[in-house]
Amino acid sequence: MYRLAIEKLFQWKSSKYRKPLLIEGARQVGKTWLMKEFGKQAYKDTVYVNFDANSRMSELFATSLDTDRLIMGLELYTGKKIHPEETLLIFDEVQEVPRALTSLKYFCENAPEYHIVCAGALLGIALHEGTSFPVGKVDFLKLYPLSFTEFLMATGKERFAQLLDRRDFQMITDLKETYIDALKQYYFVGGMPEAVQSFAENGDFGEVREIQKRILDAYEQDFSKHAPSAVVPRIRILWNSIPAQLAKENKKFIYGLIREGARAKDYEIAIMWLCDCGLVHKISRVNAAKLPLKAYEDFKAFKLFLVDVGLLGCMAGLHQRTLIEGNALFTEFKGALTEQYVCQQLKTLEDLGVYYYTNDRGSCEVDFVADTGTQIIPLEVKAEVNLKAKSLRTCREKFAPELSVRTSMSDFKKEDWLVNLPLYAIEQLAGIADD
Repeated sequence: MYRLAIEKLFQWKSSKYRKPLLIEGARQVGKTWLMKEFGKQAYKDTVYVNFDANSRMSELFATSLDTDRLIMGLELYTGKKIHPEETLLIFDEVQEVPRALTSLKYFCENAPEYHIVCAGALLGIALHEGTSFPVGKVDFLKLYPLSFTEFLMATGKERFAQLLDRRDFQMITDLKETYIDALKQYYFVGGMPEAVQSFAENGDFGEVREIQKRILDAYEQDFSKHAPSAVVPRIRILWNSIPAQLAKENKKFIYGLIREGARAKDYEIAIMWLCDCGLVHKISRVNAAKLPLKAYEDFKAFKLFLVDVGLLGCMAGLHQRTLIEGNALFTEFKGALTEQYVCQQLKTLEDLGVYYYTNDRGSCEVDFVADTGTQIIPLEVKAEVNLKAKSLRTCREKFAPELSVRTSMSDFKKEDWLVNLPLYAIEQLAGIADD
């Protein structure tokens, strides 16, 4: 299984400004596999240390964090020699020993010749709990479930993925039925590596659904195991309300849908916990589509999406028969799956800020607004081939963005101010903006 993130790891290895690398991401998105695969491809040797329930590592890092001492201890523990530049040192579930995180400062300052990659499913929570290491001493990489492009590659459609990357839309349109069929499969299977691998090998949607249920069960267990006990019931209620939130016509998060009388202050910690775990994407409203979008963020209004479209379908009880019912899949839950899919793909694009826009009266809503750093791109999501773009037009008249994008099941078409980008090509958004 190929992950595009491995290219970023090769760039990290060759950078003269390289620091210890922290890979963040939800549980079971493939962090361990990626680190080990990178070690195989890029180094003579790999030393892998899992810190989960590892008393010997707790003892090693409990006292002095002298790097020579730590390297010696790791060599004795693993029975392997650690050669600077030639050995990849992997710290997995590193959040379980907070002083191991702290030690990265000293490796950065005193022993930069060692190549260290770390990961942990709950790393975001550990960082927010004030673990002692200074900002600026580590590099970060976020890992998400497989994107649609990676799904194509994993299911034997590498040439189709390459065609998307080249943005040859004339040929892409000629082959659109293949892309649409693959997109239907992706809506059901999603991008969790275990589910994708099972589907690629067996093509069994029932087996995929069982894997997704196991993943969701593991997440629920994490709530009880790692979250503050007083917050666990709220995390659970909030988590299970997300499909209903996204099934609404207006997908703005409404606390009253969780339970009657629910207030923001009761659920702030629960939302933050789920965000820090990488299990949800919080997409904030902006009250103006101008650079930089962050300056116009409205912290009181937001949408919550899950980490993966396949898991959303599983939580909502989407049946596999929907796959063969024409394009009904794309309109399920009032387009919730489609908007979830688009959000998920946008989050995989590097250096892209993602928000949504409504005017103060609520008469104009643009599903997503992307900030590339140099321009703003309003993006309207259509589940079918409905090509009305009233909100995009209103947004353009008010803020005059260089480009507006409507993504739907229609073919690619570029007009003077509007691009119709097929849903299966949404990862090409940044490239379209540069063309």
